[in-house]
Amino acid sequence: MLKKAVIIITLVSLCLLVALVNTTTPTGIGPFGILAVYMSAYLSLLGVMTFFIFFISKLTSHLSSAFTVRKPILALSFKKSYYYSTIFAAAPIMLIGLQSVGSVGWYEIGLVVLFVVIGCIYITKRTS
Repeated sequence: MLKKAVIIITLVSLCLLVALVNTTTPTGIGPFGILAVYMSAYLSLLGVMTFFIFFISKLTSHLSSAFTVRKPILALSFKKSYYYSTIFAAAPIMLIGLQSVGSVGWYEIGLVVLFVVIGCIYITKRTS
C-alpha cells in the first residue's frame, strides 16, 4: 500500500510542479504558490529518492552476497527506505530555500549535511 501511495503522490506532485513552473512567474504566483512549488518539489524528490534508495539497497544486498560468507548485508525494507528518503529529499529543498534568502556557502552546506547525518542516525536508532 505504501508503494502505491508513494507512486501516486510522486506523479501528482511532479505534474503539479511542471504545471506551476510552466504557467506562472515567481512574482505573480504569490506566497501560496511558492509554498506549492516547494512542497511539490519535496514530494517529487521524496518518491524518487525512496525508490532509488530501495533499489540501490536491493542491488547492494544482491551483489554483496557473493563476497560475504558469514553475515550478508540485508536490503532495506521499502518503509525504511521511505524514512531515509524523507531526510535526503529535504536537503536540496533546504539548500534552494537558503539560496532564495541569501547565499549558500560552506557554512550553510555544512549545516544541511549535519542535519542529514543527525536525521539518519535518529532513523537508524528508532527503527532498529
